Amino acid sequence: MPSVARYVKDFPTLAPWNVEFLARPLFVAEREIREFADDLRHLIDMLFSLPDRMFGGDLEAFRSVLGISDDRWEAIRRFGDLLPPHYGRADMYHDGTSFKLLEFNLGSEAGGWGFAGEISRAAMEVDAFAGFARRNRLGYVHPVRAAVEALRRFGARVAPGREPVVALLEWRGGLKDYGEHWANFQSALRWAGLDILVAEVSDVHEREGALYLGDTKIDVVYRTFVPDQIAEEPDGWDLVAPLLRAHGAGGTLLWTPLSSNMFANKSCMALLSDAARRRDLSEDECRLVDRVLPWTRLINTETLKTDTDLVDECLERREQLILKVNARGGGVGAVVGWETDDATWRRALKDSAAEGCVVQQRVVPRSEFVVDPVTGETEEWQAVYGMFYTPQGCAGTFAKAVPAGASSIISIAPPANARIAAVFHQSELPVWGEVPADTAK
Repeated sequence: MPSVARYVKDFPTLAPWNVEFLARPLFVAEREIREFADDLRHLIDMLFSLPDRMFGGDLEAFRSVLGISDDRWEAIRRFGDLLPPHYGRADMYHDGTSFKLLEFNLGSEAGGWGFAGEISRAAMEVDAFAGFARRNRLGYVHPVRAAVEALRRFGARVAPGREPVVALLEWRGGLKDYGEHWANFQSALRWAGLDILVAEVSDVHEREGALYLGDTKIDVVYRTFVPDQIAEEPDGWDLVAPLLRAHGAGGTLLWTPLSSNMFANKSCMALLSDAARRRDLSEDECRLVDRVLPWTRLINTETLKTDTDLVDECLERREQLILKVNARGGGVGAVVGWETDDATWRRALKDSAAEGCVVQQRVVPRSEFVVDPVTGETEEWQAVYGMFYTPQGCAGTFAKAVPAGASSIISIAPPANARIAAVFHQSELPVWGEVPADTAK
């Protein structure tokens, strides 16, 4: 469908991104994506229970295992809220049998919300594809509509009976690098019916227990900065002091607290995956973890000293494992065991342990067969899926694909040869087109 690909590329909200799109959408069974979303919801609840269930409520012990530094921990604790809402993006492969969770982004700083659903919306405006979707019961959830619904529900706490005033706050200087990205997100939210403001933390001030941008009172802050930025700036605390006061007074609410960053730490996945650590999980919970998560283990300086069996296993299984640094995303710092020699792998385990990392079982993504619209030849591609979620459930999915075998790591961060793809789910019912988020719980 070359006409569909051209229409998507030129779609007004997608053209500014200057990315390439796969020649066709990807398709998943609606039941499968719904079941994975339900598993993810339960998994995140388990993550939130880790401090109590594995550390007896000792938050200091929990953050020590995660390798969270004192200054980052101060930023998390001073904002008070430790249990964030379900809001973020899960990144996963499909191994031909089921989806496997590679890592998840928890918090409003995760990108892609304004971009993902527009690919599906654009494709549905092409009559030929809309007919195809109708005949095959293809549907999708638009992440922006789901985000708007979540923000409205949250904002009703301080703005009952009216539309909440939402302001997206970047870090100081952040709009220079990400301004275009957030402007597109702002435009998408407005299309979905919610007008938001975009500013930096240095642009706002506190008055009478609420945050203001100029003379406009802010009900909800959509945070896109992280604890590291507060900790690393000499005047970081001065910058967030107005927000901290307004949040503490309750006049302005913070959507996704900084603790989101803590629970998104990759070590949390290792804590759940390690059978030696999950004695307090039920049998059903253990089965869920094993169904969704690849084998994942925590590596830090303490592990290197005390758990020789695990270190030996990681050395022996090098060709089946990938190393990921806890606090980094987009494949930064990752070491691919099956492309590394023994000496380099051993050195990587030692070097990364100081920062904190996990080793994870390799997941080989299934092939997605795509017909090249120019040559007519069938090509094999492999994709990483990004599934958005809110407290109401699955909030839509998109994918990033590369030619099969072209990359050992397919991350949402765009490699040069990647293509973006819409993801449609096929329903067993006669439903097609855009569907409400809560139908995909």
